[in-house]
Amino acid sequence: MKQQLTEPLVARTQEQPSIPQSDPVPSFLITYLYVGHFLARWGTRMWDFSVGLYMINIWPDSLLFAAIYGAVESASTALFGPIIGHWVDRFPYSKVLRIWLVTQNLSFVIAGGTVMALLVYADLKLTNFYAFVFLIILTNISGAVGVLSTLAGTILVERDWAVVISEGHSPEVLTKINSVMRRIDLFCKLCAPVLTGLIISFVSLEASAFTLALWNTISIWLEYWLFTSVYKGIPALGESGQRKLSRSLESDQNKTRSNLLSSDDEDDVEISQESWINRRIKQFSRIPYVSAWRVYLQQDVVLPGVALALLYFTVLRFGTLMTATLEWEGIPAYVIGIVRGVGAAVGIAATVVYPILQSHILTLRTGLWSIWSQWTFLLLCVGSIWVPNRVLSACMLMAGVGTSRLGLWMFDLAVIQQMQDQVPELERCVVGGVQSSLQSSMDLMGYVMAIIISNPQDFWKLTLVSFGVVTLAALLYTLHLYRVRKHLLHFEKLTPFLKCITRSQSANV
Repeated sequence: MKQQLTEPLVARTQEQPSIPQSDPVPSFLITYLYVGHFLARWGTRMWDFSVGLYMINIWPDSLLFAAIYGAVESASTALFGPIIGHWVDRFPYSKVLRIWLVTQNLSFVIAGGTVMALLVYADLKLTNFYAFVFLIILTNISGAVGVLSTLAGTILVERDWAVVISEGHSPEVLTKINSVMRRIDLFCKLCAPVLTGLIISFVSLEASAFTLALWNTISIWLEYWLFTSVYKGIPALGESGQRKLSRSLESDQNKTRSNLLSSDDEDDVEISQESWINRRIKQFSRIPYVSAWRVYLQQDVVLPGVALALLYFTVLRFGTLMTATLEWEGIPAYVIGIVRGVGAAVGIAATVVYPILQSHILTLRTGLWSIWSQWTFLLLCVGSIWVPNRVLSACMLMAGVGTSRLGLWMFDLAVIQQMQDQVPELERCVVGGVQSSLQSSMDLMGYVMAIIISNPQDFWKLTLVSFGVVTLAALLYTLHLYRVRKHLLHFEKLTPFLKCITRSQSANV
């Protein structure tokens, strides 16, 4: 009993879920939400897969353009992520919804058009180099803007709407919404590249770029109708939007009042130098980018968020770097494609396993088991370094990465749900934006690490660094769990089990 009284409020809240009080949300509106999410994610995943192929074909025998685009995309998200979260938090849902859908789809339409022009006029870099550079820059900018607008939609729907819709219901409702939306994303990640690859293989690259532009041109209207129907059909979303708007207006009034007081103080000749510095520090902290990071660092879930972000600082995933290394090792492209599909299927399985595990051991401990299971599977990748047979080594590497997706995506769901449960409504979107920014920063650091160690023969070094980062992430999350629960394992439950075993052994003797 004493332990329960001293245990933090966060842990007790997880142990004692509230009784549902709100009326159930109509199932067709939840279906609308899922379908709209599918349409938005499908277009994004088409672009994610095909942009590397476009860049390699535009500038053959070099990964330069693909690497530049990856760096631009990661850097833009890392730089503007907190601002995007702050913006989503300040504006009404309806306005964010319109800007998100228009910007995302228009950006990918422009990107598809510029890619088509670059592919059709393949000799443009020789005949008109300035036009070629302009189209490359426009492709990079439009792609980056599309990814940033996708981030705004992710914060709005996954981090905010999902919580608002599930408020007043049992925790299983939020768990189910999170799992289904992650499953949709992984399904798009698995199937969109397959369809795009078929178009590229059996038709042409130009046809795939045209399909991308056509998809975003058509889907925007259906997406807007679906999300608008959800917004209008669920009163809680409208009420939450009104609360956000009133808080934004109140915050602006407070800032205006504070600025006026600060201006009056500056006219007072008796104000000391120290107070002037303090005022400048306060003014600097009110900058949206700085204030967003300050809000993030004040959260109780900052350690799980950092642990999740660290998992992006890795080459142990089926990305460009690992794919190129496997091809250098002599693994056929179709085998790499199959294994990549298996990895995505394992990720989908994680969205099925997570609700079951979470219902038995709760969110906090589910995260612990998930990240350490990922760490355990990645031991195969570390072991592959010392296998002399290159094919067997590559197979162990692929097996370790593929199976580790189970723990990775369950840990992702666990951390997201902790943020949804524990971050106040006023700061939810800001924290989501900073989290995405931090993850993109780690992704960018992975690109930089690969540029420094670019020889495929040295991939083992990247493997060890990546495994070390995953270990650090697991230790950080373990520290967080110990800080919250004051223990890691229920040894008091283990004692009766050990006594039972001892008695049975004594009886046998």
